[in-house]
Amino acid sequence: MNIVIIGQGGHSKVIIDMIRINECFKIIAFLDDKFNDILSNEDIFYGPISAYKFLIDQYKDIKFIVAIGNNQIRKQIVESLNLEAFDYMTIVHPSAIISPSVMIGKGTLIMANTVINADTMIGDHVIINTGSIIEHDNKVNDFSHVSPNATLTGNVYIGEGVHIGACATLIPSVQVGAWSVIGAGAVVINSIPENRTAVGVPAKIKK
Repeated sequence: MNIVIIGQGGHSKVIIDMIRINECFKIIAFLDDKFNDILSNEDIFYGPISAYKFLIDQYKDIKFIVAIGNNQIRKQIVESLNLEAFDYMTIVHPSAIISPSVMIGKGTLIMANTVINADTMIGDHVIINTGSIIEHDNKVNDFSHVSPNATLTGNVYIGEGVHIGACATLIPSVQVGAWSVIGAGAVVINSIPENRTAVGVPAKIKK
């Protein structure tokens, strides 16, 4: 399987390591708008994001990964590419523990040492980062990011584009509205509306 990585920042380094674990995957290109032209070095292409059309013409067996940690930018890129869902690669680190009843969307990245338990739904282009715990019956919507060592206890709802900070904990049945941010180390005991930032223990909405 030929893989194209879109974005060449720090987040992409972790994804590269995940891909190289699997010998069936081959990275053929890095696309980032810091490149002006399409270049080739050691059988790998480097070019602007718009070069994805060139790669589709060159390769039949090709999948894309948007390696951008920022949720809004990741969504903007996916919308601008306008590819089909099956054109995106979902990658799960082999050390992750995932229940057979879990559903995981396209373009989603499940990092090392994560645990995702029964009947949880993970949307498209989500990042479940290193060591995070997603308990049973949770729903994490598209373009969200659960940071390292965060914990979602049972029946938690995460809206589109939400960012859960490192080591944050969400107690059972809370809801976090779309595009809200939960600060690192926060303990969420009450639901958070859309487009808010909540920090602290217990988490309170910043004015």
